[in-house]
Amino acid sequence: MAVHYQIVGATAAEISTSIETGVRTGALAPGTPLPPVRGLADGLGVSAGTVAKAYQTLRSRGVIETAGRNGTRVRPRPPVTGGRAALVVPPPTGVLDLLSGEPDLRLLPPLGPHLQRLAEADPVGYNHDGMHPDLAESAAARLAADGVDAAHVTVTSGALGGIDRLLAAHLRPGDKVAVEDPGWAHVIDLVAAQGLEIVGVPVDDEGPTPSGTDLALAAGVQAFIVTSRAHNPTGAAVSKRRAADLRRVLADHPDVLLIEDDHSAELSTVPLHTLAKATRNWAFLRSVSKPYGPDLRLAVMAGDEATIARVAGRMRLGSGWVSTLLQRMVADLWSDPEVADRVALARDSYEHRRTALRKALDARGVPSQGRTGINIWVPVRDETSVVTSLRDAGYAVGPGSLYRIGAPAGIRITISRLDDDRIEALAAAVAQVVRGTPPRSFSA
Repeated sequence: MAVHYQIVGATAAEISTSIETGVRTGALAPGTPLPPVRGLADGLGVSAGTVAKAYQTLRSRGVIETAGRNGTRVRPRPPVTGGRAALVVPPPTGVLDLLSGEPDLRLLPPLGPHLQRLAEADPVGYNHDGMHPDLAESAAARLAADGVDAAHVTVTSGALGGIDRLLAAHLRPGDKVAVEDPGWAHVIDLVAAQGLEIVGVPVDDEGPTPSGTDLALAAGVQAFIVTSRAHNPTGAAVSKRRAADLRRVLADHPDVLLIEDDHSAELSTVPLHTLAKATRNWAFLRSVSKPYGPDLRLAVMAGDEATIARVAGRMRLGSGWVSTLLQRMVADLWSDPEVADRVALARDSYEHRRTALRKALDARGVPSQGRTGINIWVPVRDETSVVTSLRDAGYAVGPGSLYRIGAPAGIRITISRLDDDRIEALAAAVAQVVRGTPPRSFSA
């Protein structure tokens, strides 16, 4: 595929800016291959070293990637703000969104009553310091109940914001980070955007495999990011046995920064088996977005004293703190029995729908993964044809390429918008596509 966008520039900075402009405006779409170094150099009348430096700059920022024999291309989701959304339901209208990964908005607790109670909250000034006492007390109790040492806690703007600050506080560009493969697309993109080297660790139903973890640690990674439960995209959950195995592997690498993400805690139907304190520097994150609402950009973080101090100190130099209004809102939600009942209802609904879809797929001979959470992973041979055929049949699903590093191909199906009366039809469509037979549209 040829690049029709005209890349210009006489210096490495000008060339990298030109390419970034193309990405930002959409002229260079995600996945677009870029010219070979020598070919672009000849076309621009500059040295190969100049183009190589421009490409290296863009790689370190996560805008482009080198794909082995496939050359250099724009990353699937480059960190360049433009007019495009990363995961959107494509036209035509009427396509069922099983792509975006959002919770079921119908099951989220209403925020109105809690907002009213915030109306009497006292204002704070610029000298406010970090975590609101009510949230800190509640968070410490909830984490301790799950076996997480909560002696040192702070609060960040969501789980991804916490991971971003942890990596920035501990690592430098070029350092290696072990991530799950397949894994959360945002984490993969974030690691790349920080100029860090990604090392994939295979995942099965019980979490990262011990052998894969051992290989990654032996490769010299400085950080390891693990999802406790409701792994995105496979639904894996770290079991008690797997946690013990991973602790034994990590014991030989005490200086690795361990980041544990429990983003779906209250929605989980399996117990937490934490890896907290398996290394000297560790952090455990629990976000509130999935159970209580995506607009609540807050996560509590527990960890060793030095790690928490670094994150909190870095935040004081930038945003200062997470809004105390938001912190009070979360503390109020956590203390409301009616909200707890609403979250439990959502948990049971997700469990029912995910299990029902997997059973329907299994009945048709289609294997899948999805032990916990709101996603299931279906192995396929050709992601593009499967995603396209399902879209034509009225279902938007996620291509596995967004979540994979070296793992086999697959698709992600989010079940949060999948009602009971659509499960059998979806399973039939997936089965037909996997077998290579075009399915009929549900609107036909």
